[in-house]
Amino acid sequence: MNKAIKQPTVLEAFFPIVFLVVLLVLNIRVFGSEGLGGSNQMVLVMSAAIAGLIAVFRLNFPWDKLQDGMIKSISAAMSSILILLLIGSLAGTWMLSGIVPAMIYYGLQVLNPTIFLLAACVVSAVVSVATGSSWTTVATVGVALLGIGKALGFEEGIIAGAIISGAYFGDKMSPLSDTTNLAPAMAGTDLFTHIRHMTKTTVPSILITLLIFGVIGFTGDSEGTVGQVKEISEVILDRFEINGWLFVVPLLVIIMIVKKVPAIPTLLVGALLGGICAVIFQPVLITSLAWNSDGSFTFNAFQVVMTSLYGETAITTSNDVVNELLVTGGMAGMLNTVWLIVCAMVLGGIMEVSGMLRVLAEAVIRKVTSVGSLIAATAGTGIFFNIATSDQYLAILVPGRMYADIYRKRGLKGENLSRALEDSATVTSVLVPWNTCGATQASVLGVATLAYAPYCFFNLISPLMTILFGYLKLGISFYSEEELKEIQQEVAV
Repeated sequence: MNKAIKQPTVLEAFFPIVFLVVLLVLNIRVFGSEGLGGSNQMVLVMSAAIAGLIAVFRLNFPWDKLQDGMIKSISAAMSSILILLLIGSLAGTWMLSGIVPAMIYYGLQVLNPTIFLLAACVVSAVVSVATGSSWTTVATVGVALLGIGKALGFEEGIIAGAIISGAYFGDKMSPLSDTTNLAPAMAGTDLFTHIRHMTKTTVPSILITLLIFGVIGFTGDSEGTVGQVKEISEVILDRFEINGWLFVVPLLVIIMIVKKVPAIPTLLVGALLGGICAVIFQPVLITSLAWNSDGSFTFNAFQVVMTSLYGETAITTSNDVVNELLVTGGMAGMLNTVWLIVCAMVLGGIMEVSGMLRVLAEAVIRKVTSVGSLIAATAGTGIFFNIATSDQYLAILVPGRMYADIYRKRGLKGENLSRALEDSATVTSVLVPWNTCGATQASVLGVATLAYAPYCFFNLISPLMTILFGYLKLGISFYSEEELKEIQQEVAV
């Protein structure tokens, strides 16, 4: 005779999370920033196993129901997985075609000793939007900017703060960013709706940040040289054909976004157009990257462009900093993130179908009395997971699954949740010394986390901005009565 299914207690529901946190702390100490290569995924699988054991042996859940929950949870993330794979391809062809190098080249031209801090923030933002990676931006252009800033007489902490502020703005707003794709996947909204909704809090945050850096720059007294910038610019010009026509492709992609063309066809078109641009504008580069440089150009172009779509493309120059920047992984470069998402959705699926997430959410919701307090709780949870789990992905994944139903029940659209997650979890990860982001950036720049953290104005302002908007009910998207009825019918079914 089948036993009656029980409802989990708060302690039972919280135990897999505690297990997850403890194991991740150990994991980060052992593997550091290499955790995304597989160890974090295994921690998620083991945490899912703990949740499954509790569900089967304590709550009397049949395995079939848990398995269906896992499959349903993974299925919900499939569109984001497809988008991530296409983003890898787009990043590859945009690098090969010279689109990203052109953005970097023109961005570097704005540097000036008087406006260095402001310019460093803007350049980092431009590069990060183009590449979709704050880590790559900080490790390449950021290192060069740090050297220039020190030569100009600025303290390394404030230089790093300007670089990181811009890099994480770009990471948030770029459709190429994995966290920018991850947050809407967890919240149940689409990529471009999420990006449009984020501008309501992110633009004021970056404008205040730029104002602060501008005031500091104009009231300071710095002298020095920007020779390193000229060297990087010359290296890019030597390796790529840089011209204004390269910006046609990003412009077309932006137009498609504005016209609300779905993300998957938009990214596919962008990736393919990038490949066409590579053939048109970078024939010399293609020939140098081909397996057989003496073969026909048609054969070489097909081979090099196809490789940039699916695999690693490394463009070498005479400058080591530029070499580190001009590397992309294609579709294959996104597989670790896809792997992490699948493992996280397994854990989320078990905890959701067994009622554990609901129990945890109800424990929090009892203390939430308004839209503002709900968004504040979301931001606080994201920051807590950054501190406790040392991983920004988990700081998005776990709260995203926890709060999704609460937002719907309160009549709030998914983009409100995804924005709150990005405004807290994504940007504060770099402020925690033992978080993978904080540890990595401190190591790359050679600046202690606590030395640059006070100057990461964008990262500090963003969580406060999203909480302020929540309490003032500014930029909040609500479901209409008809949409709420449809949601209620779906839940009933």
